Amino acid sequence: MDWQGWFALSLAGVALLLMSVGRFGPHLVMMGVLVVLSASGIITADQALAGFSNSGLITVVAMFVVAAGIHHSGGVDLIVNHLLRSPRSVRSAQARIALPVALLSGFLNNTPVVATMIPAIHAWSRKIGIAPSKLMIPLSYSAILGGTLTLIGTSTNLVVNGQYQQLTGEAGFSIFSITAVGLPVAIIGLAAMLLLLPRFLPDRKDQQKFGSMREFTLEVAVAFDGPLVGKSVGEAGLRELERLYLVEIERDGSVVTAVPSEERLQGGDRLVFAGDTQAISDLLRINGIVPSVHDDEPSLSKDRAERRLVEAALSPQSEVLGLTIRDARFRDRYGAVVLAVARGGERVSGNLGNIRLKPGDVLLLEARPAFVTRQRYNKDFLLINDLETETPRHDRAWLSWAILLVLVGAAAGGLLSMLNAALMGAALMILSGCCSVGQAQKAVDVPVMLTIAAAFALGAALEQTGAAGYVAEGILGVSSGHPLLTILLVYFTVSVLTEVITNNAAAVLVIPVVLSMTTSLGVPAEPFVIAVMMAASASFATPLGYQTNMMVFGPGGYRFSDFVKVGVPMNLFIGLLTVAVISVVYGISPVA
Repeated sequence: MDWQGWFALSLAGVALLLMSVGRFGPHLVMMGVLVVLSASGIITADQALAGFSNSGLITVVAMFVVAAGIHHSGGVDLIVNHLLRSPRSVRSAQARIALPVALLSGFLNNTPVVATMIPAIHAWSRKIGIAPSKLMIPLSYSAILGGTLTLIGTSTNLVVNGQYQQLTGEAGFSIFSITAVGLPVAIIGLAAMLLLLPRFLPDRKDQQKFGSMREFTLEVAVAFDGPLVGKSVGEAGLRELERLYLVEIERDGSVVTAVPSEERLQGGDRLVFAGDTQAISDLLRINGIVPSVHDDEPSLSKDRAERRLVEAALSPQSEVLGLTIRDARFRDRYGAVVLAVARGGERVSGNLGNIRLKPGDVLLLEARPAFVTRQRYNKDFLLINDLETETPRHDRAWLSWAILLVLVGAAAGGLLSMLNAALMGAALMILSGCCSVGQAQKAVDVPVMLTIAAAFALGAALEQTGAAGYVAEGILGVSSGHPLLTILLVYFTVSVLTEVITNNAAAVLVIPVVLSMTTSLGVPAEPFVIAVMMAASASFATPLGYQTNMMVFGPGGYRFSDFVKVGVPMNLFIGLLTVAVISVVYGISPVA
């Protein structure tokens, strides 16, 4: 291997290190790698930009729009309302979530499926008296397992297929090529999950004093010239708020705790409440209550009709991690004001401005309408829930499902390629009104697209310089050239990488190595490529390893250790199960 190979391999190592640290977004890291590879001449300009025109990437974009059509037409709500109903036990409740979510995730990107299900399951958990902490991890795990059912179940499958086509010139996989492995793994994995998780998941129901999915700490102020000045807490109606409790009043540097109903309010008083999202929304409608200000910038208190409430969960790549809310200056940075914070299902005590932000913190923000549109493209926030969302077009719900069935049927029957079927489905979703053009644009995750496209450039460099072959020889040396042991090593290598960097980037980096190995072994590449697809999707061990895990982290009131306790055994079990199923499906003998 010459210097270009060592340089490409070193660059891959640096990229893995930077992405695992989490200080920089994966898309920024991978775009930086693309620039270095192209500028150094290791790959040509055409090779550097080939990922942006890859059929797998374009298919992912189209499937994001298809998922948006199902979501905005109320298609998922249609399924939820018919299947959840009244379970008799925790295990029964988890089963009612697992089966439809796994099936939906087999044909839709699992991120919008989970985003749609979170508020529905939140409300359902209150109704049936089961803690959200018993339901949210099963929701994420079911979506992850469901994504392995078909080629379109996750963006990772489509990206791997696109890279496989690009590097080999082969036709690629059909929509159900992965199903022979994914279906038995999903069925057995869901059964194991339903058998074991009810016992090992935490029950944090008692912490939810206000019957809410998460308890926020909210700090507001009494307007200096408002009608509440001079009134007592009781007269102002602040003791009669449902699901909301006045914890303390901060006034001129002193704190009034155990606030009596007779306490008179003064202009500029900071009122600290604990309660749930809907109750907070009601509080902010009271005349004389304004957001508390923590910097020198004016609040958004003017033009109240032009503002809305937004829930946002901080991602591991957020720029504000480790900063206090005051130092983060949300008004300057994002055009929003922090009203409340929830962490692990509990309110965060202390002065709101002094709270130091951590990954997974759920913030209640007051922002202008454009905030949600802008932040769809910003990886500082993993989950943005606009509390004044548009009403779904329920009259088009069945139509959206019909479009999805046509898409799947056309691809499965060979009438259209996967790319053309996805493009047709996306166009029909927009033309039929299942989603608007604006909603389709918001659905496309631009940083994910940039990460994928740029990762193709690094994959091409590893392949062209011989670095992939060098790594492949090392793995083959460890496995003594035995195909089944090699698949096992490939699976757990991708699995570990997925926990520290994005699943798409992990898969794209490993595929050139896998193809070099199969060439050296003289065996078909298909079982190895499917192992990569499965490993990149099956990430259970940490909330950081897979986006749906982080999405349920706050709503479920989890701690990091909750995922480790149930996720590490799940990772090992699904990994061994997947390799065993691959050996059966492809007739690979366990004996050398």
